[in-house]
Amino acid sequence: MTIVLGLTGSIGMGKSTTGRMFMDEGVPVHDSDAAVHRLYSGAAAPLIAARFPGTVTDGTVDRARLAEAVLGKPEAFRALEEIVHPLVRQDADVFVAEHRKKGTPIVVLDIPLLFETGGEGRVDHIVVVTAPAEEQRKRVLSRPGMTEEKFAGILARQVPDAEKRRRADFIIDTGKGMEAARKAVRAVIDELSPAETDTP
Repeated sequence: MTIVLGLTGSIGMGKSTTGRMFMDEGVPVHDSDAAVHRLYSGAAAPLIAARFPGTVTDGTVDRARLAEAVLGKPEAFRALEEIVHPLVRQDADVFVAEHRKKGTPIVVLDIPLLFETGGEGRVDHIVVVTAPAEEQRKRVLSRPGMTEEKFAGILARQVPDAEKRRRADFIIDTGKGMEAARKAVRAVIDELSPAETDTP
């Protein structure tokens, strides 16, 4: 039996870094953002071209043009999500199915909007990556092209960090430093692994 961990966290909390830590420990990770990049050159491209004309060039979505087409337009943004989210979910389902066949003990689904998209039912346990609000703000505002307004807009679309932590099975605080986060990742793996070996 393969245990499916859902890895999530608000912007700037260190979720991608934590995902790499799981990979370093030998746990396969499905990265939703990476899946979107693949889909923008594959199955999603014709669907996006039909809904947002002029945003696809040579079979690949032009992310800058697409951003212009949906920025500040809630209905257009929802339409994009309705195209992309089911395809990413399908991609993740294939990933999990393949690892179930191999008998992989634990896999991670890195899902930025796990709570926002009702993804709790797809995973066995939820790992929330967190950090102090000031640290989060500092990290996000140091990103190229990020503004206070964009940051506020992103936060408005995300379930608050306190609520995510309340609904988590495991919490990894990257504000305590990378080594502490790595130890926390190992602790999650150690806690879940014995259940696999002790199963009759």
